[in-house]
Amino acid sequence: MEPTRTSSGQRLAIGKFWMRFAGDLPDPVYRDLVSTLFSMRAVIVGFGGLYVIVGALIYSKWHDVGIAALTVSAIAVTVARVMLISAYDRAGGSAQPVASLRGWERRYEILTCLFALLLAGINIRVLIEHEPLVHISTISLVFTFGAGIVSRNAGRPRLCVIALALSVVPTALAMFVHASSDYAEPLHAEFFIFEALLLLAVAGMSLSSVGHLYTVMVDHLTIKHDLAKLARFDALTGLPNRLSLRESFQSGLRSSQQATSQLAIHYMDLDGFKSINDRYGHPAGDKMLLEVARRLNAIVRADDVACRLGGDEFLLVQTCVQHRDQAEILARRVIRQLSEPYLIDGIEMRVTVSIGISLAPEFGIDLENLMACADAALYRSKARGKAQVQFCDAGDYQEAGRAVA
Repeated sequence: MEPTRTSSGQRLAIGKFWMRFAGDLPDPVYRDLVSTLFSMRAVIVGFGGLYVIVGALIYSKWHDVGIAALTVSAIAVTVARVMLISAYDRAGGSAQPVASLRGWERRYEILTCLFALLLAGINIRVLIEHEPLVHISTISLVFTFGAGIVSRNAGRPRLCVIALALSVVPTALAMFVHASSDYAEPLHAEFFIFEALLLLAVAGMSLSSVGHLYTVMVDHLTIKHDLAKLARFDALTGLPNRLSLRESFQSGLRSSQQATSQLAIHYMDLDGFKSINDRYGHPAGDKMLLEVARRLNAIVRADDVACRLGGDEFLLVQTCVQHRDQAEILARRVIRQLSEPYLIDGIEMRVTVSIGISLAPEFGIDLENLMACADAALYRSKARGKAQVQFCDAGDYQEAGRAVA
């Protein structure tokens, strides 16, 4: 019989799973997966309560100090888990740096594993005795814990593997030991061996489900964040688009107002780009737009934002402008840098750029009006020839007002 061969697609899927299992995830996806751990306050309290009820019932029956200690420990660990979630929320939740989130995740794992050990502990203790009803109650806790781990924590497979192993393996071993005890009931040993094997089998199947659920979750979250990025960023250049521009404008406007300075909107249009597309084709034009975006990003400061509006139109939001000369200096630098030759597919190509600038709050603080005003100034720049810059004036402002209206 020939050995089963794994297809290339299966090998790729397994490779992706283990890369992700090892933590190779995009930061937004990792944030979402960790945040699910800290959204289970009610589940943690509820399961902790179940443990305490079972422990209290067993203690009232046996008056066993060990059971009392395990029950008190379960209360302490449950309180610690709830306090950890509250501290995580106060620290900023999933908005914290990824390095900080990894620390929170480690603390969560430690407390979860402690609780898993407490589950194993109570089962080891009760399996010393021949009390079927007590056995059922504590072993049911393990099954319930395992189901919760798989359904709630599948996004962190390492935690699932460790927590299940800590709760299931010692319990199964205690059941094997109990099966070997001297007890006259027919098929006593066989039933306990079967139950131990059943517990291990269910744990194994649960871990298999974890692998599937984790892959589905990561794929879903990756697609969600990719779509969110596509909605906010230009698919070709990776620059922010109009949707993201509005947020950047509001943030930049607040920063400029706090610094009692102005904000400059640079509306840009490439001169000669249409002839590049017509002569060399759209693929060459796309490569040029990519290079334009790269050069713009290299020019602007960290607080400024370069956007692509569409086609060969770009926009810069320049914050904290103390004088219009600062805006003109940046515009001249953009013209100089974008007018340098482009080597596309081994061919040297050239374009220039015309720029229109409007200032806020000199011409208001409405983004649409400011863009229309800068566009009107851009029209005057292009009318004067290539590689020109013009500021919005009163005439542009009136024309922009009519255009927006």
